[in-house]
Amino acid sequence: MSRGIPCLLLLLVGTQAAAVAAPPRENAARTSARAIAQAIGDQADGALKKFYATRGYWPLWAASGRIGPEAETLLGFLATADLDGLKPASYQIPELRAAIRDARSGDPGKVAIAELELSRAFARYAADMRRPGGVKMTWLDRDLKPKALAAEVVLRGAGQRSSLNAYVADMGWMSAHYVRLRKLLALAKARHAPQDSLERIRLNLDRARLLPGPWTRHIVVDAASARLFYYQDGKQQGMMRIVTGKAETPTPMLAGKLRYAILNPYWNVPTDLTRKKLAPKILAGASAQSMRFQALSDWSASPVVLDPATVDWQAVAAGRSKVRLRQLPGGDNAMGRVKYMFPNDQGIYLHDTPDKALMRKADRHFSNGCIRLEDAPRLGAWLFGKPLPKVKGAEQAAPLPAPVPVYLTYFTATPTAKGFGFLKDVYGRDGKRS
Repeated sequence: MSRGIPCLLLLLVGTQAAAVAAPPRENAARTSARAIAQAIGDQADGALKKFYATRGYWPLWAASGRIGPEAETLLGFLATADLDGLKPASYQIPELRAAIRDARSGDPGKVAIAELELSRAFARYAADMRRPGGVKMTWLDRDLKPKALAAEVVLRGAGQRSSLNAYVADMGWMSAHYVRLRKLLALAKARHAPQDSLERIRLNLDRARLLPGPWTRHIVVDAASARLFYYQDGKQQGMMRIVTGKAETPTPMLAGKLRYAILNPYWNVPTDLTRKKLAPKILAGASAQSMRFQALSDWSASPVVLDPATVDWQAVAAGRSKVRLRQLPGGDNAMGRVKYMFPNDQGIYLHDTPDKALMRKADRHFSNGCIRLEDAPRLGAWLFGKPLPKVKGAEQAAPLPAPVPVYLTYFTATPTAKGFGFLKDVYGRDGKRS
Protein backbone atom coordinates (compact mmCIF):
# COMPACT_ATOMS: atom_id res chain seq x y z
CA MET A 1 0.00 0.00 0.00
CA SER A 2 1.47 3.38 -0.99
CA ARG A 3 0.67 6.27 1.34
CA GLY A 4 2.26 9.11 -0.61
CA ILE A 5 4.03 11.81 1.44
CA PRO A 6 2.61 15.28 0.78
CA CYS A 7 5.02 17.01 -1.54
CA LEU A 8 2.94 18.64 -4.23
CA LEU A 9 0.03 21.02 -3.72
CA LEU A 10 -1.69 22.13 -6.91
CA LEU A 11 -4.43 24.63 -7.56
CA LEU A 12 -7.87 23.11 -8.10
CA VAL A 13 -10.63 23.95 -10.52
CA GLY A 14 -12.72 26.82 -9.15
CA THR A 15 -11.80 29.68 -6.87
CA GLN A 16 -11.52 29.76 -3.10
CA ALA A 17 -14.19 32.47 -3.05
CA ALA A 18 -16.65 30.13 -4.76
CA ALA A 19 -15.85 27.43 -2.20
CA VAL A 20 -17.12 29.65 0.62
CA ALA A 21 -20.62 29.63 -0.82
CA ALA A 22 -20.55 26.04 -2.07
CA PRO A 23 -22.83 23.35 -0.58
CA PRO A 24 -21.30 21.26 2.24
CA ARG A 25 -20.93 18.14 0.05
CA GLU A 26 -19.09 20.14 -2.61
CA ASN A 27 -16.84 21.72 0.00
CA ALA A 28 -16.01 18.23 1.31
CA ALA A 29 -15.17 17.05 -2.18
CA ARG A 30 -12.91 20.05 -2.71
CA THR A 31 -11.16 19.28 0.53
CA SER A 32 -10.69 15.71 -0.70
CA ALA A 33 -9.32 17.05 -3.98
CA ARG A 34 -6.69 19.08 -2.15
CA ALA A 35 -5.74 16.02 -0.12
CA ILE A 36 -5.53 13.89 -3.27
CA ALA A 37 -3.22 16.44 -4.87
CA GLN A 38 -1.01 16.28 -1.81
CA ALA A 39 -1.13 12.50 -1.43
CA ILE A 40 -0.23 11.76 -5.05
CA GLY A 41 3.13 13.45 -4.82
CA ASP A 42 6.11 11.83 -6.44
CA GLN A 43 5.35 8.36 -5.10
CA ALA A 44 2.12 7.69 -7.00
CA ASP A 45 2.32 6.03 -10.39
CA GLY A 46 2.16 8.14 -13.52
CA ALA A 47 -1.24 6.85 -14.65
CA LEU A 48 -2.95 7.98 -11.45
CA LYS A 49 -1.20 11.33 -11.60
CA LYS A 50 -2.33 11.93 -15.15
CA PHE A 51 -5.91 10.86 -14.52
CA TYR A 52 -6.38 13.00 -11.43
CA ALA A 53 -4.51 16.00 -12.86
CA THR A 54 -6.86 16.12 -15.86
CA ARG A 55 -9.88 16.29 -13.52
CA GLY A 56 -8.44 18.89 -11.15
CA TYR A 57 -7.79 16.13 -8.58
CA TRP A 58 -11.52 15.86 -8.09
CA PRO A 59 -12.28 12.57 -6.29
CA LEU A 60 -13.83 9.62 -8.10
CA TRP A 61 -14.73 7.42 -5.14
CA ALA A 62 -15.23 10.22 -2.60
CA ALA A 63 -17.31 12.68 -4.60
CA SER A 64 -19.22 13.61 -1.43
CA GLY A 65 -16.06 13.93 0.61
CA ARG A 66 -16.44 10.38 1.89
CA ILE A 67 -15.88 7.01 0.22
CA GLY A 68 -19.14 5.99 -1.46
CA PRO A 69 -20.99 2.63 -1.50
CA GLU A 70 -19.42 1.66 -4.84
CA ALA A 71 -16.24 0.87 -2.91
CA GLU A 72 -17.95 -2.05 -1.13
CA THR A 73 -19.33 -3.25 -4.47
CA LEU A 74 -15.83 -3.28 -5.91
CA LEU A 75 -14.53 -5.16 -2.87
CA GLY A 76 -17.20 -7.78 -3.45
CA PHE A 77 -16.06 -8.27 -7.03
CA LEU A 78 -12.40 -8.45 -5.99
CA ALA A 79 -13.22 -11.07 -3.34
CA THR A 80 -14.87 -13.23 -6.03
CA ALA A 81 -12.27 -12.57 -8.74
CA ASP A 82 -11.80 -16.33 -9.09
CA LEU A 83 -15.02 -16.22 -11.13
CA ASP A 84 -13.09 -14.09 -13.61
CA GLY A 85 -10.19 -16.54 -13.70
CA LEU A 86 -8.16 -14.21 -11.47
CA LYS A 87 -6.64 -14.49 -8.00
CA PRO A 88 -8.40 -12.43 -5.29
CA ALA A 89 -5.21 -12.40 -3.22
CA SER A 90 -3.42 -10.35 -5.87
CA TYR A 91 -5.61 -7.32 -5.16
CA GLN A 92 -4.51 -6.75 -1.54
CA ILE A 93 -8.09 -6.82 -0.29
CA PRO A 94 -7.29 -6.67 3.48
CA GLU A 95 -5.15 -3.56 2.99
CA LEU A 96 -7.82 -1.98 0.82
CA ARG A 97 -10.49 -2.69 3.42
CA ALA A 98 -8.27 -1.13 6.07
CA ALA A 99 -7.79 2.02 3.99
CA ILE A 100 -11.55 2.33 3.49
CA ARG A 101 -12.15 1.78 7.20
CA ASP A 102 -9.62 4.48 8.09
CA ALA A 103 -11.27 6.84 5.62
CA ARG A 104 -14.57 6.61 7.49
CA SER A 105 -13.06 8.93 10.09
CA GLY A 106 -13.50 11.70 7.56
CA ASP A 107 -9.87 12.72 7.75
CA PRO A 108 -9.11 14.19 4.28
CA GLY A 109 -5.67 12.59 4.14
CA LYS A 110 -7.04 9.13 4.88
CA VAL A 111 -9.90 9.65 2.41
CA ALA A 112 -7.31 10.55 -0.22
CA ILE A 113 -5.29 7.43 0.49
CA ALA A 114 -8.40 5.22 0.18
CA GLU A 115 -9.38 7.08 -3.01
CA LEU A 116 -6.07 6.37 -4.68
CA GLU A 117 -5.92 2.75 -3.57
CA LEU A 118 -9.45 2.12 -4.86
CA SER A 119 -8.56 3.62 -8.22
CA ARG A 120 -5.40 1.56 -8.42
CA ALA A 121 -7.22 -1.69 -7.57
CA PHE A 122 -10.12 -0.96 -9.89
CA ALA A 123 -7.89 -0.11 -12.84
CA ARG A 124 -5.89 -3.28 -12.40
CA TYR A 125 -8.97 -5.48 -11.97
CA ALA A 126 -10.73 -4.10 -15.05
CA ALA A 127 -7.59 -4.49 -17.15
CA ASP A 128 -7.11 -8.07 -15.93
CA MET A 129 -10.70 -8.96 -16.74
CA ARG A 130 -10.40 -7.68 -20.30
CA ARG A 131 -7.30 -9.76 -21.01
CA PRO A 132 -8.16 -12.40 -23.70
CA GLY A 133 -8.50 -15.95 -22.42
CA GLY A 134 -7.23 -17.88 -25.42
CA VAL A 135 -10.49 -18.11 -27.39
CA LYS A 136 -9.94 -18.02 -31.14
CA MET A 137 -11.51 -15.11 -32.98
CA THR A 138 -10.86 -13.79 -36.49
CA TRP A 139 -10.22 -10.05 -36.23
CA LEU A 140 -11.09 -8.33 -39.50
CA ASP A 141 -10.14 -4.92 -38.09
CA ARG A 142 -7.01 -4.81 -35.96
CA ASP A 143 -8.27 -2.02 -33.73
CA LEU A 144 -11.07 -4.29 -32.47
CA LYS A 145 -8.64 -6.83 -31.07
CA PRO A 146 -8.45 -6.42 -27.27
CA LYS A 147 -5.40 -4.53 -26.09
CA ALA A 148 -3.87 -4.10 -22.66
CA LEU A 149 -5.95 -1.43 -20.93
CA ALA A 150 -4.03 1.44 -19.40
CA ALA A 151 -5.13 2.51 -15.92
CA GLU A 152 -5.88 6.01 -17.16
CA VAL A 153 -8.26 4.63 -19.82
CA VAL A 154 -10.12 2.49 -17.26
CA LEU A 155 -10.48 5.36 -14.79
CA ARG A 156 -11.45 7.89 -17.42
CA GLY A 157 -14.25 5.56 -18.58
CA ALA A 158 -15.57 5.35 -15.03
CA GLY A 159 -15.21 9.09 -14.47
CA GLN A 160 -17.35 9.91 -17.50
CA ARG A 161 -20.44 8.18 -16.11
CA SER A 162 -23.18 10.03 -14.29
CA SER A 163 -23.32 7.37 -11.56
CA LEU A 164 -20.15 5.58 -10.52
CA ASN A 165 -22.21 3.41 -8.19
CA ALA A 166 -24.36 2.10 -11.07
CA TYR A 167 -21.34 1.73 -13.36
CA VAL A 168 -19.48 -0.42 -10.84
CA ALA A 169 -22.55 -2.43 -9.79
CA ASP A 170 -23.38 -3.21 -13.43
CA MET A 171 -19.75 -3.90 -14.37
CA GLY A 172 -20.23 -1.28 -17.06
CA TRP A 173 -16.73 -1.81 -18.45
CA MET A 174 -17.67 -5.38 -19.44
CA SER A 175 -20.18 -6.79 -21.90
CA ALA A 176 -23.65 -7.48 -20.53
CA HIS A 177 -23.11 -11.04 -21.77
CA TYR A 178 -20.06 -11.36 -19.55
CA VAL A 179 -21.98 -10.09 -16.52
CA ARG A 180 -24.78 -12.58 -17.16
CA LEU A 181 -22.38 -15.49 -17.56
CA ARG A 182 -20.41 -14.51 -14.46
CA LYS A 183 -23.61 -14.75 -12.42
CA LEU A 184 -24.30 -18.17 -13.97
CA LEU A 185 -20.84 -19.37 -12.97
CA ALA A 186 -21.36 -18.15 -9.39
CA LEU A 187 -24.69 -19.99 -9.25
CA ALA A 188 -23.20 -23.16 -10.72
CA LYS A 189 -20.35 -23.13 -8.18
CA ALA A 190 -22.77 -22.52 -5.32
CA ARG A 191 -24.75 -25.57 -6.43
CA HIS A 192 -21.61 -27.70 -6.78
CA ALA A 193 -22.14 -28.26 -10.48
CA PRO A 194 -19.93 -30.87 -12.20
CA GLN A 195 -16.49 -29.69 -13.22
CA ASP A 196 -17.24 -30.06 -16.92
CA SER A 197 -20.22 -27.71 -16.55
CA LEU A 198 -18.06 -25.16 -14.76
CA GLU A 199 -15.42 -25.35 -17.47
CA ARG A 200 -18.05 -24.95 -20.15
CA ILE A 201 -19.38 -21.76 -18.52
CA ARG A 202 -15.81 -20.46 -18.16
CA LEU A 203 -15.28 -21.02 -21.87
CA ASN A 204 -18.42 -18.99 -22.57
CA LEU A 205 -17.07 -16.30 -20.24
CA ASP A 206 -13.84 -16.14 -22.20
CA ARG A 207 -15.83 -15.63 -25.39
CA ALA A 208 -17.70 -12.76 -23.74
CA ARG A 209 -14.42 -11.31 -22.47
CA LEU A 210 -13.59 -10.36 -26.07
CA LEU A 211 -16.63 -8.06 -26.34
CA PRO A 212 -16.71 -4.36 -25.45
CA GLY A 213 -18.92 -2.90 -22.77
CA PRO A 214 -22.29 -1.30 -23.58
CA TRP A 215 -20.83 2.20 -23.76
CA THR A 216 -19.22 1.21 -27.06
CA ARG A 217 -21.68 1.31 -29.96
CA HIS A 218 -21.65 -2.22 -31.36
CA ILE A 219 -23.59 -5.30 -32.42
CA VAL A 220 -23.33 -8.82 -30.97
CA VAL A 221 -24.46 -11.82 -33.02
CA ASP A 222 -24.89 -14.90 -30.83
CA ALA A 223 -24.93 -17.83 -33.24
CA ALA A 224 -25.78 -20.35 -30.50
CA SER A 225 -29.07 -18.75 -29.40
CA ALA A 226 -29.65 -17.21 -32.87
CA ARG A 227 -30.19 -13.73 -31.48
CA LEU A 228 -28.71 -10.33 -32.29
CA PHE A 229 -28.17 -7.52 -29.76
CA TYR A 230 -27.10 -3.94 -30.27
CA TYR A 231 -25.70 -1.50 -27.71
CA GLN A 232 -25.07 2.20 -27.29
CA ASP A 233 -24.79 4.77 -24.48
CA GLY A 234 -24.47 2.11 -21.80
CA LYS A 235 -27.66 0.24 -22.69
CA GLN A 236 -28.95 -2.54 -24.88
CA GLN A 237 -30.82 -0.65 -27.59
CA GLY A 238 -32.49 -3.65 -29.16
CA MET A 239 -32.59 -7.39 -29.75
CA MET A 240 -34.00 -9.56 -32.51
CA ARG A 241 -34.18 -13.13 -33.62
CA ILE A 242 -31.93 -14.24 -36.42
CA VAL A 243 -31.21 -17.31 -38.50
CA THR A 244 -27.60 -18.52 -38.35
CA GLY A 245 -25.53 -21.25 -39.96
CA LYS A 246 -26.36 -24.94 -40.06
CA ALA A 247 -24.06 -27.42 -38.33
CA GLU A 248 -22.30 -28.15 -41.62
CA THR A 249 -22.04 -24.44 -42.54
CA PRO A 250 -21.45 -22.72 -39.19
CA THR A 251 -21.47 -18.99 -38.65
CA PRO A 252 -17.82 -18.21 -37.85
CA MET A 253 -16.34 -16.48 -34.82
CA LEU A 254 -15.19 -13.16 -36.20
CA ALA A 255 -15.27 -9.43 -35.52
CA GLY A 256 -15.28 -6.60 -38.03
CA LYS A 257 -16.95 -3.30 -38.78
CA LEU A 258 -20.20 -2.81 -40.67
CA ARG A 259 -19.32 -0.13 -43.20
CA TYR A 260 -22.16 0.04 -45.70
CA ALA A 261 -25.54 -1.34 -46.69
CA ILE A 262 -26.64 -2.61 -50.07
CA LEU A 263 -30.23 -1.67 -50.84
CA ASN A 264 -32.27 -3.83 -53.25
CA PRO A 265 -29.47 -6.40 -53.38
CA TYR A 266 -28.94 -9.21 -55.82
CA TRP A 267 -28.47 -12.63 -54.27
CA ASN A 268 -25.29 -14.21 -55.55
CA VAL A 269 -25.94 -17.90 -55.05
CA PRO A 270 -23.10 -19.91 -53.46
CA THR A 271 -21.67 -22.44 -55.91
CA ASP A 272 -22.59 -25.44 -53.77
CA LEU A 273 -26.24 -24.31 -53.60
CA THR A 274 -26.33 -23.91 -57.36
CA ARG A 275 -25.02 -27.46 -57.72
CA LYS A 276 -27.11 -29.11 -55.00
CA LYS A 277 -30.44 -27.29 -55.27
CA LEU A 278 -30.94 -24.98 -58.23
CA ALA A 279 -29.38 -27.06 -61.03
CA PRO A 280 -31.54 -30.10 -60.07
CA LYS A 281 -34.65 -27.88 -60.07
CA ILE A 282 -33.83 -26.61 -63.54
CA LEU A 283 -33.18 -30.15 -64.74
CA ALA A 284 -36.59 -31.11 -63.30
CA GLY A 285 -38.32 -28.49 -65.45
CA ALA A 286 -38.16 -25.18 -63.57
CA SER A 287 -36.73 -22.27 -65.53
CA ALA A 288 -34.09 -19.88 -64.27
CA GLN A 289 -36.18 -16.97 -65.57
CA SER A 290 -39.31 -18.01 -63.67
CA MET A 291 -37.29 -18.17 -60.47
CA ARG A 292 -35.84 -14.75 -61.38
CA PHE A 293 -32.27 -16.00 -61.64
CA GLN A 294 -29.65 -14.82 -64.08
CA ALA A 295 -26.80 -17.06 -65.27
CA LEU A 296 -23.55 -15.08 -65.46
CA SER A 297 -20.25 -15.71 -67.17
CA ASP A 298 -18.02 -15.16 -64.11
CA TRP A 299 -17.72 -13.55 -60.68
CA SER A 300 -16.25 -10.25 -61.90
CA ALA A 301 -17.88 -6.86 -61.39
CA SER A 302 -19.01 -6.79 -65.04
CA PRO A 303 -20.11 -10.32 -65.99
CA VAL A 304 -21.87 -11.27 -69.21
CA VAL A 305 -25.47 -12.46 -68.80
CA LEU A 306 -25.81 -15.93 -70.32
CA ASP A 307 -28.75 -17.61 -71.96
CA PRO A 308 -29.69 -20.36 -69.43
CA ALA A 309 -30.35 -22.70 -72.35
CA THR A 310 -26.63 -22.61 -73.18
CA VAL A 311 -25.60 -23.85 -69.73
CA ASP A 312 -24.87 -27.55 -69.22
CA TRP A 313 -27.01 -27.96 -66.11
CA GLN A 314 -26.29 -31.67 -65.96
CA ALA A 315 -22.57 -30.89 -65.62
CA VAL A 316 -23.30 -28.20 -63.05
CA ALA A 317 -25.41 -30.60 -60.95
CA ALA A 318 -22.67 -33.22 -61.17
CA GLY A 319 -20.00 -30.73 -60.10
CA ARG A 320 -18.08 -30.97 -63.38
CA SER A 321 -18.87 -27.39 -64.32
CA LYS A 322 -19.63 -24.17 -62.46
CA VAL A 323 -21.86 -21.26 -63.29
CA ARG A 324 -22.62 -18.09 -61.39
CA LEU A 325 -26.28 -17.52 -60.58
CA ARG A 326 -27.76 -14.38 -59.08
CA GLN A 327 -31.33 -13.67 -58.11
CA LEU A 328 -32.77 -10.35 -59.21
CA PRO A 329 -33.82 -7.80 -56.57
CA GLY A 330 -37.41 -7.94 -55.45
CA GLY A 331 -39.81 -9.16 -52.82
CA ASP A 332 -38.86 -12.83 -53.26
CA ASN A 333 -35.11 -12.21 -53.26
CA ALA A 334 -33.39 -14.27 -50.58
CA MET A 335 -31.54 -11.15 -49.38
CA GLY A 336 -34.78 -9.25 -48.90
CA ARG A 337 -34.61 -5.49 -49.02
CA VAL A 338 -31.12 -4.88 -47.64
CA LYS A 339 -27.87 -6.47 -46.58
CA TYR A 340 -25.27 -5.00 -44.22
CA MET A 341 -21.66 -5.51 -45.17
CA PHE A 342 -18.44 -5.90 -43.22
CA PRO A 343 -15.78 -6.96 -45.75
CA ASN A 344 -14.41 -10.45 -45.11
CA ASP A 345 -13.12 -13.33 -47.21
CA GLN A 346 -15.71 -15.77 -45.82
CA GLY A 347 -18.65 -14.08 -47.54
CA ILE A 348 -20.47 -13.42 -44.27
CA TYR A 349 -22.93 -10.54 -43.88
CA LEU A 350 -26.22 -9.60 -42.22
CA HIS A 351 -29.30 -9.46 -44.41
CA ASP A 352 -33.06 -9.18 -44.63
CA THR A 353 -35.14 -12.23 -45.57
CA PRO A 354 -38.60 -12.78 -47.05
CA ASP A 355 -38.92 -16.09 -45.16
CA LYS A 356 -40.06 -14.86 -41.74
CA ALA A 357 -41.57 -18.23 -40.79
CA LEU A 358 -38.16 -19.55 -39.76
CA MET A 359 -37.94 -16.80 -37.14
CA ARG A 360 -40.75 -18.45 -35.18
CA LYS A 361 -38.81 -21.70 -34.75
CA ALA A 362 -36.97 -22.42 -31.51
CA ASP A 363 -33.93 -23.75 -33.37
CA ARG A 364 -32.95 -21.27 -36.08
CA HIS A 365 -29.79 -22.79 -37.57
CA PHE A 366 -30.69 -22.94 -41.26
CA SER A 367 -28.33 -20.63 -43.18
CA ASN A 368 -25.07 -21.17 -45.01
CA GLY A 369 -23.25 -19.05 -42.45
CA CYS A 370 -24.72 -15.61 -43.07
CA ILE A 371 -27.11 -13.95 -40.64
CA ARG A 372 -30.76 -13.48 -41.62
CA LEU A 373 -32.47 -10.71 -39.68
CA GLU A 374 -35.94 -10.74 -38.17
CA ASP A 375 -36.27 -6.97 -38.63
CA ALA A 376 -33.63 -5.59 -40.99
CA PRO A 377 -35.31 -2.15 -41.34
CA ARG A 378 -35.27 -1.66 -37.54
CA LEU A 379 -31.57 -2.45 -37.40
CA GLY A 380 -31.04 -0.14 -40.36
CA ALA A 381 -32.82 2.73 -38.62
CA TRP A 382 -30.44 2.33 -35.68
CA LEU A 383 -27.38 2.07 -37.92
CA PHE A 384 -28.27 5.10 -40.05
CA GLY A 385 -30.10 7.13 -37.43
CA LYS A 386 -33.13 7.30 -39.75
CA PRO A 387 -35.37 4.92 -41.71
CA LEU A 388 -33.79 3.08 -44.61
CA PRO A 389 -34.22 5.01 -47.85
CA LYS A 390 -36.48 3.54 -50.51
CA VAL A 391 -34.70 3.10 -53.82
CA LYS A 392 -35.74 1.84 -57.20
CA GLY A 393 -33.92 -0.47 -59.54
CA ALA A 394 -30.98 -2.77 -58.90
CA GLU A 395 -28.75 -2.74 -55.86
CA GLN A 396 -27.26 0.48 -54.51
CA ALA A 397 -24.56 0.90 -51.88
CA ALA A 398 -25.23 3.25 -48.95
CA PRO A 399 -22.28 3.96 -46.61
CA LEU A 400 -23.05 4.11 -42.90
CA PRO A 401 -22.52 7.46 -41.14
CA ALA A 402 -19.75 5.72 -39.17
CA PRO A 403 -18.47 2.12 -39.09
CA VAL A 404 -20.15 -0.02 -36.42
CA PRO A 405 -18.29 -2.97 -34.84
CA VAL A 406 -20.03 -6.34 -35.09
CA TYR A 407 -18.97 -9.41 -33.10
CA LEU A 408 -20.03 -12.89 -34.18
CA THR A 409 -19.78 -15.13 -31.12
CA TYR A 410 -21.27 -18.25 -29.51
CA PHE A 411 -22.87 -18.52 -26.04
CA THR A 412 -24.32 -21.88 -25.04
CA ALA A 413 -24.57 -21.29 -21.27
CA THR A 414 -27.96 -19.85 -20.41
CA PRO A 415 -30.29 -19.15 -17.47
CA THR A 416 -33.14 -21.62 -17.02
CA ALA A 417 -36.09 -22.06 -14.67
CA LYS A 418 -33.86 -24.36 -12.61
CA GLY A 419 -31.00 -21.87 -12.55
CA PHE A 420 -28.67 -22.59 -15.44
CA GLY A 421 -28.25 -24.93 -18.37
CA PHE A 422 -26.82 -25.17 -21.86
CA LEU A 423 -28.18 -24.73 -25.34
CA LYS A 424 -27.42 -27.39 -27.91
CA ASP A 425 -23.79 -27.11 -28.97
CA VAL A 426 -24.73 -27.03 -32.66
CA TYR A 427 -21.19 -26.37 -33.88
CA GLY A 428 -19.39 -28.57 -31.36
CA ARG A 429 -17.32 -25.65 -30.07
CA ASP A 430 -17.66 -26.18 -26.35
CA GLY A 431 -15.06 -28.93 -26.37
CA LYS A 432 -12.37 -26.55 -27.61
CA ARG A 433 -11.42 -22.90 -27.42
CA SER A 434 -12.67 -21.80 -30.81
